Amino acid sequence: MSGHGARISWRADGNFRSGDYSRAHDWTFDGGQKVRASSSPSVVPEPRSDPFGVDPEEALIASVSSCHMLWFLSLAQGRGFDVQSYDDDATGEMGRIGAGRFALTKIVLRPDIRFAGTAPNETELAALHTQAHERCFIANSLKTEVVVQAP
Repeated sequence: MSGHGARISWRADGNFRSGDYSRAHDWTFDGGQKVRASSSPSVVPEPRSDPFGVDPEEALIASVSSCHMLWFLSLAQGRGFDVQSYDDDATGEMGRIGAGRFALTKIVLRPDIRFAGTAPNETELAALHTQAHERCFIANSLKTEVVVQAP
């Protein structure tokens, strides 16, 4: 199998010992892409978080959505469908899973897919989503419920 990695870089600014420090940091990926990241402002209020940074919860939701989409596109192409666009307004729900423990307990994918030519019927579309979900490496790595709400 393949290996994957990311470099996470944070530097102190503020008073670390008192807890008054920035949670903003950078993610750098193997292709050189750098993304500003931070804790969610709903977890650590501004100014100690950066609302413009991607928070880990958003990144996980985006990873599940992206993985599902990539498998869907591959499967649809293999069955002769011509996908023209794929948009997903994915969301995640945080919940308590124990004393002092929280998790993303549910991720909902809402793909809006446009086809050129013949589109899959309702049964074929549902099967493509089921197969994409079963093959998604990220979804297979989680305990979180992942729901696909396709129109």
